[in-house]
Amino acid sequence: MTVTIGVHHSNPTLSHLSHLDFAAEELATVGETAAFHPYTNGVRTGELLSQGVIDFGGTGSTPPVTAQAAGHDLVYTAVSAPRPDHGALLVAEGGPVRTVADLKGATVHLAIGSWQTHLIAKALDDAGLSYASDITAVRSDAGSEQLLREGEIAAWVAQGPQLAAARRAGGLRVLVPTGEVISDRSVFFTRRDLAEQRPDVVEALTRALARADAWAAEHTREAAQLAADHQLGTVDDWEEALRALPWRIEEVDAEFLAEQQEAADIFVRTGFIDRPVTVAHAVAQSAAAKG
Repeated sequence: MTVTIGVHHSNPTLSHLSHLDFAAEELATVGETAAFHPYTNGVRTGELLSQGVIDFGGTGSTPPVTAQAAGHDLVYTAVSAPRPDHGALLVAEGGPVRTVADLKGATVHLAIGSWQTHLIAKALDDAGLSYASDITAVRSDAGSEQLLREGEIAAWVAQGPQLAAARRAGGLRVLVPTGEVISDRSVFFTRRDLAEQRPDVVEALTRALARADAWAAEHTREAAQLAADHQLGTVDDWEEALRALPWRIEEVDAEFLAEQQEAADIFVRTGFIDRPVTVAHAVAQSAAAKG
């Protein structure tokens, strides 16, 4: 069996894994081989799993919730430690937005469907506002920072090297630090058939993820160069961004499932997903029995 691992730039652990031998080495211990399938939009991970295009993937917190809502039968396999400094909601320094409540009626740029949706929806919910009715959410792009600086939009969610560059340039301030609102974990998941029929494969992949993270922690400059070679951002900004990440893989536990359930409940209230989701269903039956 060849295990196909989905890779996109928004998940650095999987990006690193695709350039290293760890997946092949760990899967060899259970008699399997590894292949990698690159794609550009992590939001599609649940769809690609269900279609059999990939067997294993990883994203931020939002895509697995929306995938469950779309009817994809996925199973969580592992998560990263919380990433409090991964991103932030930025506003103009000295501008009219002083609190989250000031975003009512405003335009916010973010990567819609990513973990950033979770961040904004939760921050608004905590302030008594709704993602659905109190802001205009627009998909961010390369021009978002400039629009914020020119006063054309009220706020922008920045992450990684873009956040590092924006902080260095000055003129913007953090309205919402990610870690004060959500844990912002990297989340790894697979199809139920693989999780329940081949737990040894899942365990091998989890070991490979942990090795990839250990590599990134020890070779951060090299990882930054790798990212800068394939994405926007300078090596220095990438290094700053990567050093802000915890590089630790953890088990799926009750705390994580509660975080995801809170997100799912907010999403259904705001209409971001069209039906309720029970996050606990996205656990392998063998794991559920142990719990």
